[in-house]
Amino acid sequence: VQLQASGGGLVQPGGSLRLSCAASGSIVSINAMRWYRQAPGKQREWVASISSGGGTMYGDSVKGRFTISRDYAKNTVYLQMNSLKPEDTAVYYCNGEVLATTPPVVKSYWGQGTLVTVSS
Repeated sequence: VQLQASGGGLVQPGGSLRLSCAASGSIVSINAMRWYRQAPGKQREWVASISSGGGTMYGDSVKGRFTISRDYAKNTVYLQMNSLKPEDTAVYYCNGEVLATTPPVVKSYWGQGTLVTVSS
């Protein structure tokens, strides 16, 4: 199983970006999917989660500006980021709880990270 994140880049303050994270491999099902971020010199921070049923939760720093969604058919999670601020600058990582065919257990998988830079 692999998670591939994409969509990062340089954006001006107030702008928008959409991140994607596609899971591939011998997947039976995916439970919760999450986005985290890590700014330079800081610990990794949870950003948002979406459950298998579509329920969403957000960190206080992004609530009202970011939206997490998923495409079940494509095993993909998205993060729509609006009204971006310089403090949103970080490497963004996706995470998924995946049930694979082999071994048949739920494991946590991470994407490789995609850099988002918010600067004028």
